[in-house]
Amino acid sequence: MIQAIAVTPAALAASVKGLTDAQLDTPYRDGGWTPRQIVHHIADSHMNAYIRFKLGMTEDNPTIKPYDEKKWSDTIDAAKAPAELSLAIVDGVHQRWVQFMKSLDAAVFGRTVQHPERGPMTLSDLVQLYAWHGKHHTAHITGLRQRMGW
Repeated sequence: MIQAIAVTPAALAASVKGLTDAQLDTPYRDGGWTPRQIVHHIADSHMNAYIRFKLGMTEDNPTIKPYDEKKWSDTIDAAKAPAELSLAIVDGVHQRWVQFMKSLDAAVFGRTVQHPERGPMTLSDLVQLYAWHGKHHTAHITGLRQRMGW
């Protein structure tokens, strides 16, 4: 799972490489996010994930804060800012997160955090969730590109 986290930035960057502003602003499905919003969402989400992971490592079973990802995706920065800004964030956060995780003993991945909506989650659960999350949303963009012939 750590390797999946490590390759997310490059896969995400490749998924939007060469897209025009009009293409970046095309929803991947009716009512869905645009590639631009997806890139910003992954940055928002994975910054939160990294912080949640570090809280789980440095505190005893902390309660982590959820956020309204739909409202975050509707803010002006998520709707209009250049994708490159969030691609840089994803790259930096993932580099730090991977370096940190590789330094840990496997046993610490059993430490827990309390998610108000999901209940207790191990650090291993978090890594698995966000490894999937990056692939899932990158696939929304690559699927759109395939369907549109971009």
